[in-house]
Amino acid sequence: MNRLSSLVWTAVVCAGVAGCGGGAVPAADSQVRERLDTGSGPNGFIQHVIIVVQENRSFDNLFATFPHADGATKGLIHTGQYVQLKARELESTLVLDNSHLAFNVDYDGGKMDGFDLVYVNEHQCTCAYQYVKPSSIKPYWSLAKQYVLADHMFPSQSSGSFTGHQDLIRGGAYINSYESLIDFPTSEPWGCDAPPGTATTLLTNTGGYEKNQGPYPCLTYQTLRDLLDAKSVSWKYYTPKLTDHGGNIWNAFEAIGAVRNGPEWNTNISSPETNIFSDIDANALPAVSWVVPDGQNSDHPAQQAWGIHKDTGPSW
Repeated sequence: MNRLSSLVWTAVVCAGVAGCGGGAVPAADSQVRERLDTGSGPNGFIQHVIIVVQENRSFDNLFATFPHADGATKGLIHTGQYVQLKARELESTLVLDNSHLAFNVDYDGGKMDGFDLVYVNEHQCTCAYQYVKPSSIKPYWSLAKQYVLADHMFPSQSSGSFTGHQDLIRGGAYINSYESLIDFPTSEPWGCDAPPGTATTLLTNTGGYEKNQGPYPCLTYQTLRDLLDAKSVSWKYYTPKLTDHGGNIWNAFEAIGAVRNGPEWNTNISSPETNIFSDIDANALPAVSWVVPDGQNSDHPAQQAWGIHKDTGPSW
């Protein structure tokens, strides 16, 4: 059973599908409408790329039974036996441990048979072996049918949301040639507004796990922002407010010092995330956009039941 421990539903789409979140692309002249519908501008070039971010779902959790896709409806447990995945509604009361140490248990050296040993709501069980009923996620299946569904893509990091969101703005969480960020800062917000003394955890290139030995989460490395700015390509990062649930932990640029402590915090970081709809209406959508959900709309399991993002689990 494929497990993406963090940002497992990331859609890269053109402006023509921006209205899928509940708002429609504004009516315009027929030429503009045609360009939006085809996702391209003059000479066929893409005008807008929108990265829509959701939380803590795997491919098999959402698309286990999608026609012709390589989904799974059964999975191995640590005894070597197969169990059938159970169909469930999207809303869930379960939270799987997202830590790097839990990932190692899940992965088990490539056997992919440890999901019954990780902690779910702080208990071991086989309840991770389930998938979402297609009737609960019709919009996702409609997008997959109309556009593209990538069933052989895997995470580039082995923990949860902090490093997952860094991946989405820079393609990795390495801080030098031998160490990468892993797991979660010791305090919130996850970034430059964290309390003094907040630490991060590191993973070395030899597999060493350096818990709470990493730098304060206000980082100096380059991101896609630097590439876009260098080419004068417009961008915005639509996110809940820093004071809101989601905005204080899922805002990747909160951890980038040049953005958080510079003018782009006011010009390119747009809160709340629903501002994207007003920018579309005003024909002010930038060339590249990230859209980060609030907690309620994130699809994060147990959002309603727990009320907080719970990425930490017991010590192994």
